Amino acid sequence: MQFTITPAQVGTRPPVLLPTPQFLELLKEEGIRKLVSDHYDLLRQSNIKGLFPPTDEGFALAKEHSADFFIQICGGPKYFNEKRGAPMMAARHSPFKINQEARRIWLESYAMVLAPLQIPEEVKKSFWNYIDIFSIWMMNSMEN
Repeated sequence: MQFTITPAQVGTRPPVLLPTPQFLELLKEEGIRKLVSDHYDLLRQSNIKGLFPPTDEGFALAKEHSADFFIQICGGPKYFNEKRGAPMMAARHSPFKINQEARRIWLESYAMVLAPLQIPEEVKKSFWNYIDIFSIWMMNSMEN
């Protein structure tokens, strides 16, 4: 599968479609938690590691929050809302400098963990399409 990153500009909010619930049905909660954990492990070794908590405890909590969010947006239990309130993800990410490069690294890291998944391509593509556009919403800096 080709993981194409949509060109984007800071401050734009293109329409985003939620991933198909089949993503959760096929991976189950445990699979989404593993996907997110593997993704974060790549990020912790990347050039954007400074955007994430430096302690093991904080990093584990960030993984949990992210997995809760993705389980929820894929049609699962509202774990994120129950633990943290309404997502408001752009506001939550506003303290961190998220530029084009950070977005690219975040997405490329997801491509690495999505590629080997043994699920139908259209289901994988549905999740990719969501995070591709979602990540545009998170960009908040034109600085390098």
